[in-house]
Order: sequence, then C-alpha cells, then structure tokens
Amino acid sequence: MQQNTDNINAQFYRYLWAYILVALSGCLGNVVDGIIVGNLISEDGVSAINLSKPITQFIFTLHLLINAGAGMLVGYALGQNKTLDARRFFTRALTLSVSLGLLLTIVGGMMFPNQMAKLLCSNEQILPLARDYLQVLLLGNPAFILMWGLSTMVGVDGSPRLVSLAVIIDNVVNLCLDIVFIQWLGWGITGSSAATVVGHLVGIAILLMHWRKPENRRLTLDFTTSDLMVSWRRIVSQGAPLAIASICLTLLLLSANTIVLSSLGRTGIFAFAVCMNLLQIYNLFVSGTCQTLQSLGAIQVGKGNEDGLRTVLRKAFRFITIAMAVTCLFVWIDPQAIVKLFGANEPELIAEGNHALRVFALSFIPFCYIYVLMIVYKLYGHHHMALFISFALSLTVIPVLWIMSRTMPSLLWYSYLIAYLIEALAIVVLHRSTHVEFNLKS
Repeated sequence: MQQNTDNINAQFYRYLWAYILVALSGCLGNVVDGIIVGNLISEDGVSAINLSKPITQFIFTLHLLINAGAGMLVGYALGQNKTLDARRFFTRALTLSVSLGLLLTIVGGMMFPNQMAKLLCSNEQILPLARDYLQVLLLGNPAFILMWGLSTMVGVDGSPRLVSLAVIIDNVVNLCLDIVFIQWLGWGITGSSAATVVGHLVGIAILLMHWRKPENRRLTLDFTTSDLMVSWRRIVSQGAPLAIASICLTLLLLSANTIVLSSLGRTGIFAFAVCMNLLQIYNLFVSGTCQTLQSLGAIQVGKGNEDGLRTVLRKAFRFITIAMAVTCLFVWIDPQAIVKLFGANEPELIAEGNHALRVFALSFIPFCYIYVLMIVYKLYGHHHMALFISFALSLTVIPVLWIMSRTMPSLLWYSYLIAYLIEALAIVVLHRSTHVEFNLKS
C-alpha cells in the first residue's frame, strides 16, 4: 500500500509540473504579449489584447470540449489496457480539433475580421489595435487547438517531460519573436499575435517527436468508422462541464469588457486588462492541477483504486492552496510593480490598477477552489453538480457586475468576489440537498 502511495505521489508531481508548463502555452503568451506591447507600443495595446481574450477563450473552449473530454476517455482506456479504444478516441479528437480550427480560420480570420473586432471593442482609439491583433489570432487558431490537444494526449500517454520541453521552447520562441516582429520588423501589435502562433507551431513539431519511439505508439491513428457518432458523443459529454465553464467565461469576458469600458472608460479597461493577466497566473496553477486530476485521477478511476484517487485529491488541494496564498501575498505587497510591468506611466492608471489588483487577488481564491471542485465532482460521476458549477462559475458574475455598475460603480471591482461567495454558498446547499457522496461506488 505504501509503495503504491509513493508511486502516486511521484506521478502526481511529474504530471503536475508538466501540465503547469502546458498551461503556460495557453496563458503566458498573452501575459508576455501584454508586457511587451505595453512597453513597446502603448497601454491601449494591453487593452486591445484583453478585449480580444473572449476569442482566445472560445478557442480554448473548443479544445476543452474535444481534447479534455477525449483525454479523460483515453486515460480510462489506458488504465483498463484497452489500447484500441484509446486510439479511436485520440484519432477522433484530433480530426474534430483540426476541422473546427480550420472552420474558425475561414469564417473569423478571412471572411469577417472587421466585424469580429467591432463586436469586441467600441472604443475608436483601441479598435484598430484590437482588429490587427485579433485577425492573426483567428488565422492561426488551429495551432492553438493542436498545441493544447497534443499536449494533453502526450501527457496522458506517459511523456509529460516531452510536453514540458515543448511548452518551454514554445514560449521562448514566442518571447524572442515578440521583440523581433514588433520592434525590429515593425509589425506592431500584429507581430505580437504572429509570434504566439509561430511558437505554438514549434511546440507542435516537438510534441510529434513522441511517436518516433516504438514504445510510445499506443496512441496511433485509427480511422475506423465503427461507432463514430457514439465516440463523438462520449467525447463531448466528458468535456462538456469544462467546456461549458469555458464558454460561460467567454460570455463573462465579453460582458465584463463591455461593462467596464462603458462604466470606467479607458482607465478602467486598462486596470481590468492587468487583472485578467493576473488571472492567467492563477490559471497556471488551476489548469495544471485540473489536468493532473483529469489524467492521473482518471487512471485511478479506471483501476477502481479509490485510495489512489483520494491521494491525488489531497495533494491537488494542498498544492492549489499554497500556490494561491503565495500569489495573493505577492500581489498585496507590491501591486504597483505589476501595473508598471505592463507599461503604465499615467498616475490615474497606476492608482486604479493598484486598487483593482488587490481586490481581484482575493476574488480569485474562491474561483480556484470552485473550479478544482468541479473536476472532483466529475471524477466521482456527479455530473449534475459539475454542470451546475460550469454554468455558475461565470454566469453568476454577470448579473452581479451589471447591478454593481448601475448602483455602486465605485465598488465595481468587488463584483467577482461577491459572485464567487454566492456560488460557494449555493454549492454547499445543493450538495447537501441532493445527498452527494464522494465514493466511486455511488
């Protein structure tokens, strides 16, 4: 028993750090873009990137719907030594990812880039920057989906170190090309978006090296069409809670940007952009923890190893608690350093950013716990609770944000904290009223 626990402990941190680095691929690109754009272009460039985030989040939603669900199914299958099932889920997820990515490229990047930009930004000063950044992002979105998807599958297939290497190089390339494209070639904010896409393409090339070794070919392509629709339904069903949470977050980002821009103007939207970059840092830990729970936890569920699953859960909650405490303490000690990191020089921008950051640092703590709890409910088969959290994570914030903007705009930044505390209370009430038990046999 002790040997099994020690093995799970070792696996947990091996997967965790790999997936945290994977999360860098999704968020550090935006954070680095914001810092470089804020210093090399303007504060409005930081706002333009933030106004484009609903589209980035929507692309991430497609990844979660397809690859997160398929990754759990692949984990279950590998845990049960059902290699053929694992291959079929892998192939169908890959095919669906590429197809949807190309569709979004054609519709958003080629046919309607101006309309997409106007949908996200109503400020004429920021609109040109948002449009230039967004079009390249839409044209290169298949690279985003494939990078995240292959990272999930390669990690589940037992090569988290390769995932780590791919993500590190991805972000190094992105950082270097940001400076080359923006400053040396003079591409402006377009270069920032292009650098992220190229970085992902390099990361994909590295991940494909996983299949060079014969022992790593459990997940090969299998284009058999038997039970095709059944497989897709299972993939979508598994990924639905995370995808719903993500699409709700997309709606939240769109709504919040609109409300903040109309209520607090250019100063408010810059402060909000800096706060959303802070959320990306929290998401490093949340995403890494959740992906570890999905992969390692799913394998324990497939084996019927309840003690192993509980060990994974304990370590996950311990890690997320420490990570949030350290991050929150850093923000409270010196928020001004973070605001200035994004190129802010105007006193009003710095003052508003300092206040907003301290409030949001506290607001994200209940958010992180609630998000991880959603994965726990999913692993134990309590799909109704997972779906409830998926909807409530973002949709609770929108009405609170709107009410605060109409009644107490000076306290607008507290909307997130109030909404997440309301949701935490609702989860406790629903959990008790439905007599939910954390037991694999339930």
